[in-house]
Amino acid sequence: MQFLVMSRRRSEDFPQEEFDRLFADEASRARELYAAGFTRHIWHRVDGGGVCQVVEARDEAEVRDTLATLPFAKRGMLDIDVVALKPYAGFTG
Repeated sequence: MQFLVMSRRRSEDFPQEEFDRLFADEASRARELYAAGFTRHIWHRVDGGGVCQVVEARDEAEVRDTLATLPFAKRGMLDIDVVALKPYAGFTG
């Protein structure tokens, strides 16, 4: 099943230096999740710090458990929204 994940940096609660310090580890873990097939697509958000991604998992619990392995998420530095997706029916028939 695919999910849309929107994350936003909690920059009002954490200084930029904290994000900078963990960025290399965050990017490394994001690459691992992509290589494992969890992350299908990922983009930086233009409207502020964070990313938008499409991920593949059995259910929302697996999505949240997997995202919790990211260094920013481990430290509570992200707000994360998860939306389950289904195929668009407008292209059939």
